[in-house]
Amino acid sequence: MSLVVVIAAALFVGVLAYAVLGGADFGSGFFDLTAGGSRSGAAIRRQVDHSIGPVWEANHVWLIYVMVVWWTAFPHSFEPAMRTLIVPMFLAVGGIVLRGSAFAFRKYAESLAAARFFGAVFAVSSVITPFFLGCVAGAIASGRVPAEGRGGVWSSWLGPTSIVGGLVAIGTCAFLAGVFLVSDAGRGPDRALAESLRRRTLVVGLGTGAVVLAGLAPLHSDAPTLWAGLTGRALPIVIASAVFGTATVVLVWLRRSSWARWTAVAAVVAVVSAWGMGQYPWFLVDQMTLDQAAGATATLEALLVAVALAVLLVLPSLIYLLVMAQRWQAEEEHA
Repeated sequence: MSLVVVIAAALFVGVLAYAVLGGADFGSGFFDLTAGGSRSGAAIRRQVDHSIGPVWEANHVWLIYVMVVWWTAFPHSFEPAMRTLIVPMFLAVGGIVLRGSAFAFRKYAESLAAARFFGAVFAVSSVITPFFLGCVAGAIASGRVPAEGRGGVWSSWLGPTSIVGGLVAIGTCAFLAGVFLVSDAGRGPDRALAESLRRRTLVVGLGTGAVVLAGLAPLHSDAPTLWAGLTGRALPIVIASAVFGTATVVLVWLRRSSWARWTAVAAVVAVVSAWGMGQYPWFLVDQMTLDQAAGATATLEALLVAVALAVLLVLPSLIYLLVMAQRWQAEEEHA
């Protein structure tokens, strides 16, 4: 395995981590958005605040990691991608900033009107951010980001593959978040809330599955290279994603939410992995391979050392944070 592939794998691990942890974070905003009015949706919104409150800020560590590794290890692809996809990237980053500030301000709002306003900003930003990130992935996967110069500022990310990518991102984030919310609510005393979230999660899961199946149709003509990869080397992973997704729906239906969390994570990992394997060895599909996008060997070697140090120093802290957050929630619910 070459050094370039090793660094690319390290980069993709960060993408997977952000898809799972950040995805569950973003998806909770979908349930906040669709919870209902101030009174009818109060229980769901309290559950959202309770579930993501301890860890919501830490999830974006993975996004920072991905961006730093990308521009350091693969600078020849970073520049044209940012030039071409500046609009969706700007909107996604703006959504992250607005979402985080609104989540904090809503908690300390001095009036109901202010709480509603910040709640709406938080919910809408939680939906549009994964959509635009999905559009970025779709633009790259469909070959609309040129290796030289600048592609269409709008046409590059408004193609069928980008729209499908955005919708799938919203659906998978919401489904993953729903499973975690159901599991958290199931440990509490409010059975009506747990059942409400369970029904909503089942609807989201079935709807996401339908979007994924319908979204395969335009890929054949709009992203032929990705389509060939998905129906070739990545086909076992595609099948695995369907199996894990179906298993998650069944487990939620059977009220086995603690098991459903693991299959939901596996489904998201499989979906993202299928996309990555489907476009390999391209970094910018049909435009630039991994080897062409890579920087100097000395830079890659130094970056590999930095990644190893991050694994040893930062990763244990993040794991400890997640474990303590779960323990804190369990103790609070028990009390």
